[in-house]
Amino acid sequence: MKFAVEKINNAGNEKVLLTERGNSFGYTDLVVDYRNIPWMQEHNVPVVMDCTHSLQQPNQSSGVTGGNPQLIGTIAKAAIASGADGLFIETHPDPSKAKSDGANMLHLSKLEELLSHLVRIRKALL
Repeated sequence: MKFAVEKINNAGNEKVLLTERGNSFGYTDLVVDYRNIPWMQEHNVPVVMDCTHSLQQPNQSSGVTGGNPQLIGTIAKAAIASGADGLFIETHPDPSKAKSDGANMLHLSKLEELLSHLVRIRKALL
């Protein structure tokens, strides 16, 4: 990531953030390595956890990407506890009708409660 950040900065853009989105592990899962959060922060840029993408299950036999939205809270809480500067969480009032990524979206009705938990975790760390 060091060279990517340097390349962007050298192009005149100092508004850089890095995003942890999970790593490929096999063909049908992404796995988050939370060590990446502090390692990316060593480059003096904010680090955001993409909770939705990290739970995608690509290459399903159906041809449609699957997901594990029931784990969004787990991923988000661990990211906050690991020091992430922000979170990306896709949400929709009816994920089954979303144009994209519905299989790994958080239902909108669950967002407020999750954010409340995340704020408490962040405050406890300060």
